[in-house]
Formats: sequence, structure tokens, C-alpha cells
Amino acid sequence: MIRGIHHIGMNCRDMERMKKFYCDAFGFRPVDEEGFAWENEPMMDHIVDVKDSASKGCMLRAGTCYLELFEYSAPPPASPDPKRPNDRGYTHFCIDVTEMEKDMEHLKKCGMTFNDREFVDVGHVKTLYGYDPEGNVIEIQQCAPENGFTLEEL
Repeated sequence: MIRGIHHIGMNCRDMERMKKFYCDAFGFRPVDEEGFAWENEPMMDHIVDVKDSASKGCMLRAGTCYLELFEYSAPPPASPDPKRPNDRGYTHFCIDVTEMEKDMEHLKKCGMTFNDREFVDVGHVKTLYGYDPEGNVIEIQQCAPENGFTLEEL
């Protein structure tokens, strides 16, 4: 039985910088202070399906959402570029906010960028894609009340 999404995994170049960003910007908190790491672990290579892998990581939590950060030291990535919204694969996650203008200013102060664009109000939702300090895409949205898609209605 599928019960729902447990966590979102994200690879990053500088885990400490990204950990600080997600904690400061969105209120995530570390599940534990030590995090985890592996190297020369055939079982982990099997789990992640990457031969000769080595990584450190941590799990963050905000409400019922977990974010798992990884910083791989081996093997090197096929491409150093982050995904774009039109690339195949997982390209973004969405954060629901309550005060779009105020929350965007807070996120900008934390290091998020929006390429000098303002959000779009399409009636049932205000929304805009932005970028964390490593270029990962994050959608910011504020749902109109009782539109059938608010977190309260889930």
C-alpha cells in the first residue's frame, strides 16, 4: 500500500551550504546532527546502483516533508549542470507558502534567485520557479483558499 511521499533526495556540490540554505529558507531541521556517509561499501553501491560510490549525507525535516541531501565524492557526475525544468527526470519540488510577496523576499535574502522575475497570479494559485544556491529548481506557490488543491484540503 502506498501511503505518500516520504522524502525528496537531492545531490549537491556543497552539502553544508545547502543544509544551511534549506534550514534558513524553509525551516527544515536536521533529523540528527551526525548524518551519514559511506565509501567502499558494496551494499551501498547496490542500493544506489552506482559502482564505487562514496558519499556523505543528511536528512532534514519540515513538518511531514523530509529532504535527503547527498554530497558524492565518487564517482564524478556525468554533468556538473543542474537540471532545467524541461529536462527529463525529477526537476523540481514545490514549496507551499502563505504570503507570496513576503516569503519571496525572505527566500531572496537566504540566497534563492528568481532571475528578476515576479510571480504569476493565475487565479487559483500564485506561482514562480526559482533557484537555490546550486541552481536546483524550486517552485514557490500560494494557493487560493478552497481551490481543491490546498494542503489543508489533502
